Amino acid sequence: MILTVTLNTALDITHRVRALRLHTTHRVTEVIQRPGGKGLNVARVLAALGHEVTVTGFVGGGTGRAVQEGLARTPGIVDALVPVAGATRRTIAVVDATGDTTQLNEPGPLIAPAEWSAFQEAYEVLLRSASAVALCGSLPPGVPVGAYAGLIRTARTLAVPVLLDTSGEPLRRGVAARPDVVKPNTEELAELTGSHEPSRATRDARRRGAQAVVASLGPDGLLAHTPEGHWRATPPRRFRGNPTGAGDAVVAGLLSGLVEHLPWPDRLTRATALSAATVLAPTAGEFDHRAYDELRTQVAVTGEVSAA
Repeated sequence: MILTVTLNTALDITHRVRALRLHTTHRVTEVIQRPGGKGLNVARVLAALGHEVTVTGFVGGGTGRAVQEGLARTPGIVDALVPVAGATRRTIAVVDATGDTTQLNEPGPLIAPAEWSAFQEAYEVLLRSASAVALCGSLPPGVPVGAYAGLIRTARTLAVPVLLDTSGEPLRRGVAARPDVVKPNTEELAELTGSHEPSRATRDARRRGAQAVVASLGPDGLLAHTPEGHWRATPPRRFRGNPTGAGDAVVAGLLSGLVEHLPWPDRLTRATALSAATVLAPTAGEFDHRAYDELRTQVAVTGEVSAA
């Protein structure tokens, strides 16, 4: 079982409009509602790849009930979300006819100390059955800024590989706890290291504690520095569409490759193809299966294995 953690779950709402213009009224042509938050998006992709997935994090209020109802309709996902008094947030994506997306993210519920303690106890129990864990997304109000660092240390104590995908101070503290993989984008990596040169920044992030760093370069693919070597994965072309969830698909590709013991070039090929196929899908947490099958043979991976 793969475990994904989404401390700041969401109800993702996608509004489609012909064109988005400031200070005007818009007629919405379609509304799509899905369970959201980075770890839930990761879980849906993993389930579609055939993996058993358990999701945990916080959930509450009417939006939380809608999230859990959506998860119950998703084959392959086990709901182990922890209830809280506050209401789960909403995220609203406005997508125009060109595929360009404007995102509005609410902050999330205030988590009480007792609720945080209850989650940590549930998390440790779930880890005992997990082959790997992904810690994903922002922290809701009330959760300590070093939360991910603590969750990484718990996973390491139980010898469960952990992938971290977050930003800002939670990323900085989490990297110091030595996760197996971190997956920042270029902006997050620059904020962490102070370097805007991706290759230098990925090496620096490893020196700060991450065992492997996979930097998302957006439409230009992935850059990985690992103990086994360093590689660049490039898609065959740029794709237009909805990029929301593309990074989560990368996490799913990397995590599935980890538990399947694939070599790094194959993990990066899968992650890059999934990311591009997600851009071509209508909502986050989904991917175009036909495009994914085609792209797996078209992704170019270059680099070298580290000397023994």
